Amino acid sequence: MSAPTGKSYDETSRNKDNIRRGIKDPSPIGTACFVGSRALDPFLQYGILAKGFGGNVIEKLGGQVLPQGPALITNTPLDSLLGLSPYRSIIFGMSVGSMLKQNIHCATIMQEQMPPQFGLAVGAFNSFFNSLNSLFFVCAQTSASTNGEHFPQTPLIVGSSLYVIGMALEFGSEIQRHAFKKDKKNKGQVYEGGLFGLSRHINYFGYTLWRTGYAIASGGWTWGAVTASWFVGDFTLRGIPVLQHYLEERVSRLRKQLHMSYANDSQYGEKYEHYKTAVPYKFVPFVY
Repeated sequence: MSAPTGKSYDETSRNKDNIRRGIKDPSPIGTACFVGSRALDPFLQYGILAKGFGGNVIEKLGGQVLPQGPALITNTPLDSLLGLSPYRSIIFGMSVGSMLKQNIHCATIMQEQMPPQFGLAVGAFNSFFNSLNSLFFVCAQTSASTNGEHFPQTPLIVGSSLYVIGMALEFGSEIQRHAFKKDKKNKGQVYEGGLFGLSRHINYFGYTLWRTGYAIASGGWTWGAVTASWFVGDFTLRGIPVLQHYLEERVSRLRKQLHMSYANDSQYGEKYEHYKTAVPYKFVPFVY
């Protein structure tokens, strides 16, 4: 989809994009900024869940801090290292899981250049959302825990399920596409297989699912709905149109290249149009 004004991706959409598409030079400093900022996040979430970080803010706003339930007993070193209730241990695990997933993706899968400021900004964005989840949980008025953190509870079951499914969709689809692109025989080809055969942006859908699940498990149904609405709106109104603009401009540009060395790339447009027809769903499989 071209920009409504007819302007190029560089003129209109690039400043709305979160990555430098088409620029695949190494960016070790940017990658280090992202990986480092994300690696710090679990320590922040542990401080909120176990050490009372943010408790004063909750009380000043008229809330009450939720007393922590009995600690998880696993008869492993985790008992002395964490000292969290089973419920809080799972929420903390969600912050660790999202950090590991994103850092692995950044270090081994992502090809586009990552400027340092982008790495820091995305790391801060994730820590902000994770901290909201933790704070909503430890505030008695907003916590998804309704019975003193006894285990399990419906928001935790539903939220954990969405988290696992979303992580599997996002990370699984990215691994499948990465393996396809690494094969030199597939240069200039459009990946239509695996989980990307369900929707053209199944990774975005997976991200939205696990973010929603994390929010439900922490802050309950209302906070989960707010989180889902935020990411659905961001992806459908910004993320997908921006990526679509880039891809279709690339198709138009490659069609103009006549040199034989671009033979594979010159077919990209036809293959992408075929993919759009074969997989009509942009975001949610079988829905949209």
